[in-house]
Amino acid sequence: MSASLEQLREARARGDVRAMIAAIPYARFLGLDLELADDELRGVLRYSDALIGDPTLPALHGGTIGALLENTALLQIAWDIDLVALPKTISFTIAYLRSGKPRDVYARATITRQGRRVANVQVEAWQEERARPIATAAGQFLIQSAPRR
Repeated sequence: MSASLEQLREARARGDVRAMIAAIPYARFLGLDLELADDELRGVLRYSDALIGDPTLPALHGGTIGALLENTALLQIAWDIDLVALPKTISFTIAYLRSGKPRDVYARATITRQGRRVANVQVEAWQEERARPIATAAGQFLIQSAPRR
């Protein structure tokens, strides 16, 4: 078992969502965070000037928003499913709906279907109002879950 998977499993067992970020170096690099509120796992991209892609607007770089969406989906899978291997992205499609302003971005992932080998996930990202997302995504992930007892 990989060190990252072991970290994810231990954090999940303790119910420590923030410790899950430690298992993903890229998520730590971007400054991603996780929150658990009302039984909802929420990804958070904390604003920093380094995340600006277009300084004339200014607007967040689309790649950082995409990274938030994909990492939130992966972490939701790791939170909901007892994995024996890290999920692998099969496909991930992002719809950018409006520019991300220079402030924190929040994301929520929902597993819409989980089979034995594939999980389908929908993700949305927003800033001020959840009802006005700045981006949405749909992803398919290859999973290996632990056998049910």
